[in-house]
Amino acid sequence: MAKQLRSSAGTFMHIKGKNIMLDPGPGTLVWWVDANPCIDLSKTDAIILSHNHIDHSNDLNVIIDVITKGGWTKRKPMLFAPAECIEGENKVLLNYLRNFIKITVLKACTDYAIGNLKFKTSVEHRHGVETYGIMFDFNCKISFIVDTKYFPGLIKSYGGSDILIINLVMNKGKDKIMHLCVDDVRKILSEIKPKKCIITHFGRTMLKGDTNKIARMLSKETNVDVVAAEDGMILNLDEFSRECRDRQMELDF
Repeated sequence: MAKQLRSSAGTFMHIKGKNIMLDPGPGTLVWWVDANPCIDLSKTDAIILSHNHIDHSNDLNVIIDVITKGGWTKRKPMLFAPAECIEGENKVLLNYLRNFIKITVLKACTDYAIGNLKFKTSVEHRHGVETYGIMFDFNCKISFIVDTKYFPGLIKSYGGSDILIINLVMNKGKDKIMHLCVDDVRKILSEIKPKKCIITHFGRTMLKGDTNKIARMLSKETNVDVVAAEDGMILNLDEFSRECRDRQMELDF
């Protein structure tokens, strides 16, 4: 994040006519204005925060201001976030913006909806703060395994996923760092066996180890199609599910 070796601008999704921003970290507004002029952030319907760490939430308030034009529009986007993001000592949402949005507090293993689009939270992750992954299920199941230390409960929570987007921070694991490493992702893929996996959110050891090379190694070892994300990457899920053929869904990293 500090050196912006990779963008920390989060993920933009267009699903069933809804525009969703997941984890708008530092540089989100600048990245989307400069690099993605075809995507109008002011038309975002919902923002989802997986947790309150600054690399996932820094641009939350500015994006809310953009969507609502500083409160001068009747448009009220939805914000889904753990309680720690909304209240308490380390809340990330500014008080003056609260009346401009519709707030829903996320809890573990719970169903939510953005209009006709449904999603579910995962089991609570082990990341030092309240953290949840997100799962969308509309004929094909796409899941985001966000920041966490590995624990067996991840396998059950994300089981049945057709596509897994996994935050893979470390090449080699370290006991005191609550992030996934390559060995952890190997175990996850070997158990869940998704049709496709996108690895992203790389730390320096991943970048130094060559993310594409690591993705190819994981593909060979697990027999899962693993791809390393690049800044600006677009994924159209219609290619991976016959049932989703007429439903355009794009993910921009």
